[in-house]
Amino acid sequence: MAAIKVHGHVISTATQRVLATLYERELEFEFVAVNMGAGEHKKEPFISLNPFGQLPALEQGDLKLFESRAITQYIAHWYGDKGTKLVATGPKMATVSVWMEVEAHQFDPVASKLNWELTFKPMFGLTTDAAVVEENEAKLVKVLDIYEARLSRSKYLGGDDFTLADLHHLPNTACLLRTQCKKLFDERPHVSAWVADIMARPAWSKVIAMQTKQ
Repeated sequence: MAAIKVHGHVISTATQRVLATLYERELEFEFVAVNMGAGEHKKEPFISLNPFGQLPALEQGDLKLFESRAITQYIAHWYGDKGTKLVATGPKMATVSVWMEVEAHQFDPVASKLNWELTFKPMFGLTTDAAVVEENEAKLVKVLDIYEARLSRSKYLGGDDFTLADLHHLPNTACLLRTQCKKLFDERPHVSAWVADIMARPAWSKVIAMQTKQ
């Protein structure tokens, strides 16, 4: 089978999602750094991999994929005999899929806005919008309250095993934990225990190590 190439940037949360999945599956891959500062993601050759000009993209022979969650599902399903399973079968997979959708449509939009305001704007010398932060912290509280109820009944969001439903949360959660939003996770005991568990995974530590090398 052709070698896997991941085109992205280690600071990109979407790229981190794909990297974590590859490490969980214990797969070899080549990382091709895309210089966002130089606008490489908006022009050739990257634009041929993702016409929307957004990171990351996966290339494997003739196969070219973009959208991080589509890539993680390809990796998890296609390489079923290697590393952490990350997916389930039958009705259990339906539950995992529900919480994958929750992450994409309930958690990610709020977390991404908060991370932009609290982490990336200061990084780029821009001014944080306090009103946007307040609005989205309130939304995050509602999401985490639902997570607290769910995690009081199961160790992970999708059930008893670590799956993509949990993994997809890693990049934005790790970023939020470095901001004032950390208290919102810490105040909820089941959420706090879940966060500590998933953050301690060796695969995620390898993603963090890639960032520190930049």
